[in-house]
Amino acid sequence: MTRSFFGKNKEYIGNDEFYTQEEDWKAIKKFIPLDKIIWSPFYADGTQKIYFNNMGIDIIHEKEDFFLNNKGQIVIDNPPFSLKRKIIERLKELNKPFILIMPSEVLTYKYIKAFSEHLQIIIPKHRMNFKRPDNSLKKFNYDCIYFCWKMNLHKDIIFLK
Repeated sequence: MTRSFFGKNKEYIGNDEFYTQEEDWKAIKKFIPLDKIIWSPFYADGTQKIYFNNMGIDIIHEKEDFFLNNKGQIVIDNPPFSLKRKIIERLKELNKPFILIMPSEVLTYKYIKAFSEHLQIIIPKHRMNFKRPDNSLKKFNYDCIYFCWKMNLHKDIIFLK
């Protein structure tokens, strides 16, 4: 018998094609430093650049391999959840501050402890829904939050209203 995780067996291979909606980026606009060069390396469907431009924020958002590039001063994105550990470990290696959307249970993972000194979180008002490639919405059965590292927010835990 295999162990399960949120009803899926351990061998389950997920789909990372879930895109953040514009409203979820607008919800944290006041926490995004406008004096920094922002890199959003996980291209998805490319709409993130449009969403940020709609908020008056320019970002580097190109279809390229995150692990082979290093751009901007901070990273703000929704990374592929299947690669979240490798991604945040690389960001730590680059000493690159970030705001990443990830499942809230990541707070309990051992590898996140390496970030504990400068880790802050922003908790959305509602559970996030993500767009699929066909523009339908996907409602996950778990919460996602914004993990912020070296972002120097005014509080370590921020609840959005």
